[in-house]
Amino acid sequence: MRIPLLIFFLIVRSALIAQTLGGSAVYSFLKLSPAPQLTAAGGVNVSIIGKDPSMGWHNPALLRPGMHRQLAANFTSMYAGIRSGHALGVWHTEKLHTTIGLGVQYMDYGSAQQTDASGNIVGDFRPNEYAVQASVSRSYLQRWQYGGSLKFIHSSYGVWRSSALALDMGITYFDSTGGWQVGFLARNMGLQLRAYDGNGEDLPFDLQLGITRRIPRSPFQFSLTAHRLHQFDLIHEDTVFNAAEGINRKQDTWLNNIFRHAVLAAQILPSDKLEFTIGFNVLRRAELGMANQTNGLTGLSFGAGVLLRKMQIRFTRSQYQSNTGFSQFGLNVQL
Repeated sequence: MRIPLLIFFLIVRSALIAQTLGGSAVYSFLKLSPAPQLTAAGGVNVSIIGKDPSMGWHNPALLRPGMHRQLAANFTSMYAGIRSGHALGVWHTEKLHTTIGLGVQYMDYGSAQQTDASGNIVGDFRPNEYAVQASVSRSYLQRWQYGGSLKFIHSSYGVWRSSALALDMGITYFDSTGGWQVGFLARNMGLQLRAYDGNGEDLPFDLQLGITRRIPRSPFQFSLTAHRLHQFDLIHEDTVFNAAEGINRKQDTWLNNIFRHAVLAAQILPSDKLEFTIGFNVLRRAELGMANQTNGLTGLSFGAGVLLRKMQIRFTRSQYQSNTGFSQFGLNVQL
């Protein structure tokens, strides 16, 4: 029990010195989910323990020896020609009793015109960002798993460039008898190596806690994840916009604030070869929902997976507004 508790203490200590607030951090692409199953579960989940190595990109403690020699590749088509790619390879070494993951996440923002201070077009440039990540995971006793990820982050917007190092630390607990799965994660603890204009900025730190329960003798599994635990108030107050749109923020209560930390997910696993997931991100719906409208499926996400012996295929659709969403495709191969 000492090792998990020690890791937990180190994570909490790192969280206490983090100062990142919503909207004030760089490398926001790190908040996006690169994996279909994670996207389908609402974009934030640290406790679903399964066969998908891409979940280990988000929480390294979810990497398992059974993922040995798996290669995951995921592709996302977003708005305005923006594309995102993700690849992760997993290897387990019995000698070290350690599972290792190596991967990369890439964002391509397409081509944009470059102008001078007077607005004259001087050419084109292709803004992009990427993160290269190395992860390790080990088990402790029968129910604990702990892991860490070290990532190098680079961002390029024409002549403006930035890079950083970040650390993720996670821990999971799994009770196979009762179907309980618990995960805790501290993400993006680190510092900039090079700032865009010489002035350092915060990384998008996040503290997350989640619980998943597989109902015994049934195909149903449910998850509740709390994110941004280091920051209680998630309500953005823009008085000018609120007045123009007729939004009354006095209706927002402390209970409303608590719910904004929640991400809900449900899965149906009818067999060991099929997987259906639905997720609901409360904060996403609250921030992107239009005032005085029904907002339809905003904040919801859906996904399905076919899990074969040597291959896993997943497809997800995530809804950001009533008429706007993006699709994600993932392929895992056993090498």
